[in-house]
Amino acid sequence: MYDYRRGESILAAFLLGGIVGAVLGLLFSPRSGKENREFIAAKAEEYWGEGKEFYETSRARVADETEELRAKIDAARDRLKEQVDTVSRQAKEKVHEIAPAAKDAVVRAGEAVKSGVDTAEIKAQEVLDRLSETTEDVADKGVTS
Repeated sequence: MYDYRRGESILAAFLLGGIVGAVLGLLFSPRSGKENREFIAAKAEEYWGEGKEFYETSRARVADETEELRAKIDAARDRLKEQVDTVSRQAKEKVHEIAPAAKDAVVRAGEAVKSGVDTAEIKAQEVLDRLSETTEDVADKGVTS
């Protein structure tokens, strides 16, 4: 069974095998050393050119994709800002709509509480007055007996 942790060693073994094969191929090649060197130089030049072309193409593609991604991020940021502004404006409008009614309700509640306190004060005073009269009556009866 394949062990995924050994993937790096398998790749290294594959590359080493390729290099050994290439060296052996050159050693047993029917061409002369000069022809082999020219062949290797030509192939190296060809692969170098392909590598540079691939690098430039990839770099350009990454730059294009980066710009596209940056544009998408900017557009998303702008949409989010617009939505936040809209929700904020709507919330402010709701507060301005509801504030007068809430203020009136608070004023009415305050007036009701004040009225209740005034009524409680009057009732408490009446009870105290009656209690005072009763106490005086009891004291007068106790003195006369």
